[in-house]
Amino acid sequence: MVLLVGYPIVSNILLSLQDVTTTTLSKASKPFVGLRNYADLLAGGVLQRSVVNTFVFTLGCLVLQFGIGFGLALFFDRESRLVGPVRGVLMIPWMIPMTVTALMFKFMFSSNVGIVNQALQALGLIQKPIEWLLEPQLAMFSLIVANTWIGIPFNMILLSTGLTTIPREVKEAAAIDGARAPQAFFRITVPMLKPVIESVLLLGFIYTFKVFDLVFVMTNGGPVNSTHLLSTYSYKLSFSLFKYSQGAATANILFVILLVVSVTYLGFVYRDREGFR
Repeated sequence: MVLLVGYPIVSNILLSLQDVTTTTLSKASKPFVGLRNYADLLAGGVLQRSVVNTFVFTLGCLVLQFGIGFGLALFFDRESRLVGPVRGVLMIPWMIPMTVTALMFKFMFSSNVGIVNQALQALGLIQKPIEWLLEPQLAMFSLIVANTWIGIPFNMILLSTGLTTIPREVKEAAAIDGARAPQAFFRITVPMLKPVIESVLLLGFIYTFKVFDLVFVMTNGGPVNSTHLLSTYSYKLSFSLFKYSQGAATANILFVILLVVSVTYLGFVYRDREGFR
């Protein structure tokens, strides 16, 4: 853990406090600039937009992934010979490599030959093709749709596993006592699934917050930085503009946000355990 996790984190922090570019990369000692890289990033404006984009992208995906995944988990929580095969088919989006999915959705949302525009025109909902990936708001919406399609199976399978841990006797007893479906859902299913729901939301937040390849392939942060996330902006600074220290600083901001989320989650878990005792 020290070698594979600790060293890269410490090295990245030190890199963000130095002035490392193509001219100073090969030098034995790099100029120490302190927090100047962070100040320059904050003054530029793209960092703030990337932070906002990252949260919009993450929260939008979480709401759709969790909502649809939970609905599918409840739908498949029944005894049927078709449940297993159909649920297995729905896992395909999760198993396809991210870059393949990104290319597929990039083609689907293309203005000329994309199936999305063709379907909308066939239904009479639009008169001319929409530039899904060239309009800032539509480009972000397209990314959220693509990532939601990937994340639904992950949420579904974990929540389905959690549903199997709820004893059938509890549901049957609630039905005998006259509990309706909404009452049983909110007073039995949701409370008993609380640990699973918390874990799914935390893992979904972490996985989505650091998405890189989907955005890189579909929009590359465009148009006009409107879909840059912290991960893609860090990559652009480091490997397109060769501002290695600023790229490291952006990556550190991403790390700090995820660290705060993880520590907050652990605090809730610890509090619940203490309360249970």
